[in-house]
Amino acid sequence: MTIRVWDYLAEYEKEREDILDAVHTVFASGRLVMGDSVRGFEEEFAAYHGTAHCVGLDNGTNAIKLGLQALGVGPGDEVITVSNTAAPTIVAIDSVGATPVFVDVREQDFLMDTTQVAAAVTDRTRALLPVHLYGQCVEMAPLRALAREHGLRILEDCAQAHGARHHGALAGTLGDAAAFSFYPTKVLGAYGDGGATVTAVDEVAERLRRLRYYGMADRYYVVQTPAHNSRLDEVHAEILRRKLRRLDTYIADRRAVARRYAEGLAGTGLTLPELAEGNDHVHYVYVVRHPRRDAVLEGLRAHGIELNISYPWPVHTMSGFAHLGYRRGDLPVTERLAGEIFSLPMYPSLPAGIQEKTISALREVLGAL
Repeated sequence: MTIRVWDYLAEYEKEREDILDAVHTVFASGRLVMGDSVRGFEEEFAAYHGTAHCVGLDNGTNAIKLGLQALGVGPGDEVITVSNTAAPTIVAIDSVGATPVFVDVREQDFLMDTTQVAAAVTDRTRALLPVHLYGQCVEMAPLRALAREHGLRILEDCAQAHGARHHGALAGTLGDAAAFSFYPTKVLGAYGDGGATVTAVDEVAERLRRLRYYGMADRYYVVQTPAHNSRLDEVHAEILRRKLRRLDTYIADRRAVARRYAEGLAGTGLTLPELAEGNDHVHYVYVVRHPRRDAVLEGLRAHGIELNISYPWPVHTMSGFAHLGYRRGDLPVTERLAGEIFSLPMYPSLPAGIQEKTISALREVLGAL
């Protein structure tokens, strides 16, 4: 059996009855689009975060894109973010006509180096887009201070941080709005694509609801702001409602997996995840670091273990973003990490035997280097 970083089948077996009941609930409701399940999930996800509004969307990329638009970001604006992220973060910025401006990340926890942000602010800067990476939050106090000083908006990328906390506050409640992905691998995942943007600001939520529905305030009536269809699907919304009730349990199970890795891999030469001050980590992925990463991965493949790299290509080095003018060497920490990091199997239903085999194989491979 090949071991991979994620598998949903054990979780599905455990939750099958509830998941199939969610599908039946929608199919039997008489309403397949924008019905009670979307409305219910939006209310419950907003309540979980203690915020006023959640707007369900079709995927996490559009959650960022529409979040930026609802905050007034558009052509000619600059958005400060990081290159050590999934490409959709940057694709979303580009799709609203704005320019992504990159700062480097911190060596110890791979999160945005907020000490570099002030120097990146220009007259064109409109928003800050911190990426809460791998399951823990960016240091937000400096960003909030900069936003107040320069009149900037903050959109949190929470795709990897459902339920994470920063000095006690939930990820997604630390800026003007926050974008979530519910891709199946996420801490809170659907059984297909899904996303949402949350905000405490009434006007931002109103714009988001228009933007996800062709620019209409009401169903099939007058377009106020031309837009596309970006609605969350009823089936995924109902599944997410059921899984939201188990989110804190998922997080506890992920933390237990992380503890076992920390105990089993201590002293091996791997650099293990470091918890940033004030953070409660939810371990969306368990990212480790080794200077001979590629040799380690090759050795693991001989044991039937196929692991991922998050992320092997910094966005600023991709050909699709060559027009931004960045060169290798511009973000040295990000670029160094890309050659050293890799992810271990991490999901709530990870069988203990698979984790033990992964730890044992890693110790063997690392001991032979």
